This record gives sequence, structure tokens and C-alpha cells, in this order.
Amino acid sequence: MTAHRIIPVVAGVDAGDCTGAESFALLVLGDSMAPEFVEGEVIVVEPDGLAKDGSFVVAQVDGEWTLRQLVADGDCWKLKALNPAYPESALRGLGDVRGVVIQKSRPGRRRALKRYVE
Repeated sequence: MTAHRIIPVVAGVDAGDCTGAESFALLVLGDSMAPEFVEGEVIVVEPDGLAKDGSFVVAQVDGEWTLRQLVADGDCWKLKALNPAYPESALRGLGDVRGVVIQKSRPGRRRALKRYVE
């Protein structure tokens, strides 16, 4: 298992920069979502996207940001890593989901584009 790297997410965007409803891009770090998402890929996240069972989402859990697959478990929700070396985590509610992954790409490779929402 690779060592975890922490990259701070700066809260509080200037009002002139963008609104909370605008899509944003993030760089994938680590191997918790392999093989679907590998380190170095860029994901595009839609903050107002429809989060449903099976969606890939960015969520904030215990002050940490994470990329996981959203899984329905009865009346509850869980965040699942695709790499079995990482545990599932319970989600307090869908309010912790900050956006839905709508696209991924590998920098420098135009053909390595994949869309998750049409």
C-alpha cells in the first residue's frame, strides 16, 4: 500500500472567482479507487450533479475530502473504495457529498477521456 499524501483544500473562494455550482477539476492521488481511477488522472466534478447508488462522488468525511463510489445500504449510504485494501465508510447523509464525478481524463492523452454522465 502506498503512503498517503495530504494535499490541503483551501476553503473560502473569493466571490469573483466562481460559484459553488460550477464544475471543478481535481487530480487523483493514491490507489484507493484503482482500477477505475488511477493516480495522475484528472476528474471533473459537478457540485449539483445527481448523486445516486453507484455514482462516483467527492465527499467530505470527518474534515477530509475523498473520492469514492456511493453505495445504498437500506436507508443508509456508504462510501466504497474500489481497491479492496481500503475499508468502506458510513456516510452521515447525502449532505456530505460535495459533487458527482462526470468525467475523467489522463493528461496528455486525448483518447483517454471517459464520461460518466451524458
